[in-house]
Amino acid sequence: MDTFDTFEEIPAARLRRLPAGDVYDARCPSRSVLELLADKWTLLVIWQLRGGPLRFGELRRRIQGVTQKMLTQSLRSMERNGLATRTVYATTPPSVEYALTPLGESLTEVTGRMCGWAEANMGAVLRSRRGYDAAQAKAAEAEAARTVVRAGRRQAA
Repeated sequence: MDTFDTFEEIPAARLRRLPAGDVYDARCPSRSVLELLADKWTLLVIWQLRGGPLRFGELRRRIQGVTQKMLTQSLRSMERNGLATRTVYATTPPSVEYALTPLGESLTEVTGRMCGWAEANMGAVLRSRRGYDAAQAKAAEAEAARTVVRAGRRQAA
């Protein structure tokens, strides 16, 4: 079997007959697909577009905290990767709508479950973070105290 260092090196004819991927193999193209889906803005855009096409401004209002730049990058990436379409209407000013492709639609169940999991488990995750951070701070204080004691012994000597 041929090996390629990057996805771009795979000849177009081979793309149609790629075997199942292995996301644990750093050279497998499935890794780049996984990276696309791991982006929080892409996940949120997919979830918002599940109900039908939306204009850029509407997406931006619905996804609070996303910047114009990040939304633009996410939508361009989704379009490039076959997850969304961009339709420009010849109006004054021009209006643009984004919609999911069938491939993008196939992700709505997954994104819905991920968003639901995040909402249902945010309390547990935040409590865990707080406990971890408190333990790390306590350990850092203890280490700092040991360093001061050691430094004091050196000066006394």
